[in-house]
Amino acid sequence: MSSTVLRNFDTWKKFLGERVVQAEKLGMSEDTISKLAYEIGDFLDEKVDPQNPSNRALKELWEVGNKEERQTVARLMVKLAKKNA
Repeated sequence: MSSTVLRNFDTWKKFLGERVVQAEKLGMSEDTISKLAYEIGDFLDEKVDPQNPSNRALKELWEVGNKEERQTVARLMVKLAKKNA
């Protein structure tokens, strides 16, 4: 994943959306995709400094959320990404 993808939120949504569509074509369920999104969210929270205000806001929401709230954020990001694929 290039840093350019992480710098531009619209590019990030499109990138994620394309991955969601690919995962669905491979037969992955929405629940499985959301679980992966949650794991990616945890990874990004720990390892990546957000490159733009939109990603910074997501990181801050992630940090204040409990596990259930983070799962909701992950599901919503999957939906948003799919819409932007």
